[in-house]
Amino acid sequence: MISKIDLSGEWQLLLDENMKLNLAEICYNDTISLPSTTSFSKKGKKNDRRETGFLTDEYKFEGNAWYKKTINLEGFTDGKAMLFLERTRISTVYVNGKNAGCQDSFVAPHVFDVTDLLCEGENTIEICVANKGYKTGGGHMTSQDTQSNWNGITGEISLRIYGESYILNAFVEGDIHTKTFKISADVFGKSEGVAKISASSLTDENITFSEKEFPFSDGKLYAEYSLPEAELWSEFSPNTYQLFIEIDGDVYDTIAGLREFRAEKDKFTINGKKTFLRGKHDGLIFPKTGYAPTTVSEWLEVLSISKSYGFNHYRFHTCCPPEAAFVAADMLGIYMEPQLPFWGTITVEGEEKHDATQQEFLINEGFLMMKEFGNHPSFCMMSMGNELWGNKDRINEIIGGYKKIDKRHLYTQGSNNFQWFPNVIENDDFFVGVRLANDRLIRGSYAMCDAPLGHIQTDRPSTRHHYDDLVIPKKKASSTEVSADGTVQIQFGTTMKTVKASEADADFIPNVPIVTHEIGQFETFPDFNEIEKYTGPLKARNFEVFRERLQEKGISHLSDKFFRASGKLAASCYKEELEAVFRSKTLAGFQLLDLQDFTGQGTALVGILNAFMENKGNITREEWVNFCNDIVILARFDSYTYQSGDEFNADIEIVNFSNNSLDNKTVKTSFVCEETGNSYSSGIIKNNGENYISAGKISIIFPEITKPSKATFTVEIDGTDIKNTYTLWLYPKTESVDISGAYILKV
Repeated sequence: MISKIDLSGEWQLLLDENMKLNLAEICYNDTISLPSTTSFSKKGKKNDRRETGFLTDEYKFEGNAWYKKTINLEGFTDGKAMLFLERTRISTVYVNGKNAGCQDSFVAPHVFDVTDLLCEGENTIEICVANKGYKTGGGHMTSQDTQSNWNGITGEISLRIYGESYILNAFVEGDIHTKTFKISADVFGKSEGVAKISASSLTDENITFSEKEFPFSDGKLYAEYSLPEAELWSEFSPNTYQLFIEIDGDVYDTIAGLREFRAEKDKFTINGKKTFLRGKHDGLIFPKTGYAPTTVSEWLEVLSISKSYGFNHYRFHTCCPPEAAFVAADMLGIYMEPQLPFWGTITVEGEEKHDATQQEFLINEGFLMMKEFGNHPSFCMMSMGNELWGNKDRINEIIGGYKKIDKRHLYTQGSNNFQWFPNVIENDDFFVGVRLANDRLIRGSYAMCDAPLGHIQTDRPSTRHHYDDLVIPKKKASSTEVSADGTVQIQFGTTMKTVKASEADADFIPNVPIVTHEIGQFETFPDFNEIEKYTGPLKARNFEVFRERLQEKGISHLSDKFFRASGKLAASCYKEELEAVFRSKTLAGFQLLDLQDFTGQGTALVGILNAFMENKGNITREEWVNFCNDIVILARFDSYTYQSGDEFNADIEIVNFSNNSLDNKTVKTSFVCEETGNSYSSGIIKNNGENYISAGKISIIFPEITKPSKATFTVEIDGTDIKNTYTLWLYPKTESVDISGAYILKV
């Protein structure tokens, strides 16, 4: 590209809700500043509905939105011109009244070759954007539960001008062993010649690398650009590089990194070192705008918050973020897993409700995802979708097609596919799910539609629970039974659906890394003070309805107490949920739903942060990272409640997936009782290089007390900020009382 003409700013606008007008009938009657959406710009009819299951789009519009801009191209005679629309819906482009084509990708920029339609001087560009008539539902790319089904153009809008010869579609693969970038690219305008490749560091702007020349022929460039001084990319050292490919003055650039992300036995590795995925779900929830940002600075802010809470992984639920998200993740060292925009059933011809058009569209979305974002070192994993059902052979075939083209990423058939009937197919590199059979649960809590319930909901609280005996059971599990007609009821989005199923393999043990899916989901009461924060197109009218219900019952004065009490309970549950995962040596990671509130599907306020990524005040960031980080110190004990004279026994363990050795560090424990004071003990760590470290045991005889007392048990690594704290409750010794004949008053 030799130049770029920015087309952002004022455009003429016409809304065609009925989608019946053609180009000749368009009479523009409004204006809009792009990039934006019609809703954010308050265009169209005001929506007076009050949704309770999700946020209300105040200016909801679905149909055709027509956008027109006149530009002056004085001196434009030569070169290739491409109209670039970074994020939009189904777009049809007209230049000077002539059709330039139609594109419909949710995930990739829409790029139109308009060279032959432009002229020197004044030109008109008209774009019809439709947010109805999609080939598939779109998952959380279009969902009212998250960013809304907006209409508009939300990213870069430009004319990209290329020289007589230019590069497109560069595929870059880093080799960490030879410190080489292997590059292939399409060359246009010239079949053979010489390309110049150079690089600079994005991590240290003072570092640049020498330019080297590589021949190309038959319109294809193949090059191995060596950077012996380059550093590897990972969560601990996110070294990234800008590669420049020049042909006759036209320069193509792309971001790349040297990394090797693999699945080895039951763990992931990054550059040969084991890592543990501490992931969050993301559905592109941005309530101030109603759509995902497209600037690196905005994504740096969001991803930095998540990283500060101990996360190193993002799983995008049925969606793919814009380019800027991958750039920010490159810079911060976050392992990204985009998904196809699909939440449904994969079929083959002849099967019920087979939709060949939909399936072809989804498969192509995957290829576009890899083409547009695949060079980014942060793009480590890729998923077919969320909770899919259908034909396993076809799913396997589709993944195989992706792997044949692009081996830079790890692939999985989807998140929690086949739900009660999990499986690993040949092309799966890792498994994501919530159970391995009906009663082999690898998550701590479940909704009733997902029953049986988890240990956090059913068992006496302790810190002994782990999933190792469920991942590799000591005895055969029971099979899940299918109804007589061969069907089973499943949760499907926010409703229920009947699907065909096969008998579950009760002895199923994945031979790939296992990631536990959408753990957490502990709902908190609404904080009505948030209502005023919704200053964008999405309004929290659901919160208003909930507040009115309390007022009608005469208990609105208790709302803050409800919020705080439910929040403290949720924080305690999250602590046990995450620690159970860290105690499980056979798991490779988790994907939380969610660090932040999920605005839809019944208003799922499941975050310790609100929808704006602000802490809700129920647990501090410092408290959270005690049990969600690259190093976590844990205590295993039987109960949180004791009597005077009881013996307290705890096993101290450390989970270390950091870059730091803990050899010869000192583990300290302290027990502080409100009534009696303190006691301490310590020991030396001698397990250098291990991910799971046994750091000794502690035994305490609880002191005599005269009243119920709170006690704090703390384990920490001396000289560091690594610690964990547990609240215990002590009670005076009492004689047992026979209440078999007592009358119990129920209130």
